[in-house]
Amino acid sequence: MKYALLSVSDKTGIVEFSKSLFELGYNILATSKTAKYLTENNIPNQEISDFTKFPEIFSGRVKTLHYKIFGGILMRREGKDLVEAEEYKILPIDIVCVNLYPFKEIINNQQAEIEEVIENIDIGGPSLIRAAAKNFKYVSVITSPEQYNIFIDKLKSNQVDEELRLKLAYEAFLNTADYDTTISNYFEKKFDLEKNTLRISEKFETNLRYGENPHQQASIYGNFFSFFEFIHGKELSYNNIFDLISGIELSEELNPSACVIIKHNNPCGVASLDNPYNSYVQALKTDPISAFGGIVVFGEEVNETLANKLNEMFLEIIVAPAYTSKAIHILKKKKERRILKKIKEINTDGLNIRSIPGGFLVQNKNIVTLNVANLKLVTENKPTSRELEDLIFAWSVAKHTKSNAIVIAKNKTTLGIGAGQTSRLDSVKIAVSKAKEYGLDLNNSVAASDAFFPFSDGALKLIDAGVSAIIQPGGSVRDQEVIEVANRYKIKMLFTGIRHFKH
Repeated sequence: MKYALLSVSDKTGIVEFSKSLFELGYNILATSKTAKYLTENNIPNQEISDFTKFPEIFSGRVKTLHYKIFGGILMRREGKDLVEAEEYKILPIDIVCVNLYPFKEIINNQQAEIEEVIENIDIGGPSLIRAAAKNFKYVSVITSPEQYNIFIDKLKSNQVDEELRLKLAYEAFLNTADYDTTISNYFEKKFDLEKNTLRISEKFETNLRYGENPHQQASIYGNFFSFFEFIHGKELSYNNIFDLISGIELSEELNPSACVIIKHNNPCGVASLDNPYNSYVQALKTDPISAFGGIVVFGEEVNETLANKLNEMFLEIIVAPAYTSKAIHILKKKKERRILKKIKEINTDGLNIRSIPGGFLVQNKNIVTLNVANLKLVTENKPTSRELEDLIFAWSVAKHTKSNAIVIAKNKTTLGIGAGQTSRLDSVKIAVSKAKEYGLDLNNSVAASDAFFPFSDGALKLIDAGVSAIIQPGGSVRDQEVIEVANRYKIKMLFTGIRHFKH
């Protein structure tokens, strides 16, 4: 006699799967809820408690933990195991089909009580899966409805061999590892326990054409594309994704009508005006050459007028939370361009993880935003309301610019951006020269620095260019020297007390 054990929380496809097993001569054993569901759908089965002659106890907490079940799964079909099996009247179970309690779904529900969460920690399910996977030489373990049709086809054609069972076992161990990781991470966060192990368990999502360079392979793991609806264009590249994330992270800290243009993981033009069209037009003026082939991110709907403007130059990717139908039609005229609709926010708590030899560097994501009440005025003169708005805007842009970062802005529009230099003075020079190159007026502009000025030379260069107010973290041993320079030239300076290095 051939036995298959079924215990599933997700009932998708289980009726068809069990019907096929029955027609292929398998006796179906099932836990109570699965048995009830199969019976309701006219699938012959035997409840496990009837098979073991032992009832489910403790409100179903103990169902399958019985020697006849685990013996039937773990027994080797040869030698001494056969003798013991006959002695204890253990029958072999050749197929184990289990999917686990929906723990992930439960913890994603913010209203879920801790008692409900605890009851959705599966005990018997992972044990059944691991037992069957361990004995893959004889037992097939099925852990997902996606496997049902393939397995049945193989079974019908007598192609269920040890190679297939090994593959199923591997997938089963991945399943239980992911499940245990989710539980451990939940407990760690819920009860604020000390994190002493880095656990990452994300399923393969897709391969990319290549990595940072064509000779490097790259893939995505997790659910990255659940944040977007891909509307048009060729597939995203590794570099596209980094740039895309940088642009959206900055966009979400600005007014929804803002526009962010990103190139090589740095902003090359940002404006936060009264509507996306005006924001784009002004952001583009910061550095129209760098913007060519860049990524443009909006926080509001793209309409027909804006779409026509966007089509005037080559842009790799356009991202927005919504598009009018006419805008989509216009933007699709550029065959290679990617058009993405952002479905949900990405600025949430989490970790930044980078590999290093022998391990990983881990830090919390930099989601700190500026509290205006905590700004410290360190000069004799106070910024005007317009300057204060511009300073806060420039500070947000500097946060998302590679260090050393200098951002010059006016009227909530960037005028010059210096990024990623080994000297802060060089970043100042680049920001000033970029603005002058494109004929932008720096008089009465403001500047933001992602970290303190180690010397007064950078501040002097900004003042000489026309900057009237500066925002910076402070904290240098030469702060007083920089403050004295600001007072000498009657400019305003604010300290944030927050540094925003971005490497």
